[in-house]
Amino acid sequence: MAQRYVRVKTSGGQTYYGRLQPNRTVEVLDAPPWLNGQVTQQILNSDQYRLLPPCAPSKIIAVGKNYSAHAAEMGSEVPKEPLIFLKPPSAVIAHEEAIVYPKQSQRVDFEGELALVIGSRVKNCPIEEANDKIWGYTIANDVTARDLQKKDGQWTRAKGFDTFCPLGPWIVRELTPGACIKTYLNDDEDNPKQSALISDMVFSPEYLVSYISHIMTLLPGDVILTGTPPGVGPLQVGDTVTVEIESIGKLTNRVIPAPDDD
Repeated sequence: MAQRYVRVKTSGGQTYYGRLQPNRTVEVLDAPPWLNGQVTQQILNSDQYRLLPPCAPSKIIAVGKNYSAHAAEMGSEVPKEPLIFLKPPSAVIAHEEAIVYPKQSQRVDFEGELALVIGSRVKNCPIEEANDKIWGYTIANDVTARDLQKKDGQWTRAKGFDTFCPLGPWIVRELTPGACIKTYLNDDEDNPKQSALISDMVFSPEYLVSYISHIMTLLPGDVILTGTPPGVGPLQVGDTVTVEIESIGKLTNRVIPAPDDD
């Protein structure tokens, strides 16, 4: 099993990065692992922490229509260059935290995606060097208010609600060649709504890192969402949505209504 890197909060309120062990204990690091964090003597048992999103990005850069079949289902052609947009860091939630269905929307969709975690400052990076800038991989759900996306014409509101970027549950350093990404609802693993190979992307992870770095400086811990495969669909209050990627794991979140005072 690949080493899993986590970010946790203890029952006492301290936040740590660490290495998750098979018995669910966490070996605490003295810094984020991409900043050369080293293992300390502190060990957290499974009842002493809860998982947080595995990083705290300064920004989340997402890529639209990066699978040709998804572009087709959205009624458009594959872009000639990556179509990028931003999601705010305030949208990030952890594995098993709740997605809040906003009152402003009548159609909220799931979009399972592979997420890249950047390990160092990256600016104007040649594509030949881009792979070395990807510290690791995790899972994301680019939750989208589809009706607002169509209404607004630009995507900030539709993509930017609080809780609209589940991320996690951990980061791994390597991705299995030919890894499959699947999204399913309410534990129905036999009937995934989305199922595709990561290799089906139009623009590769390395290309995306290089391309984006020529637009904006990427910082350690920043996240790139690499696009969603075909099969996106609606979520309902009460649903549980799971995104699974081979060699990483499963990211699961339930959907709840917005509170009355929201």
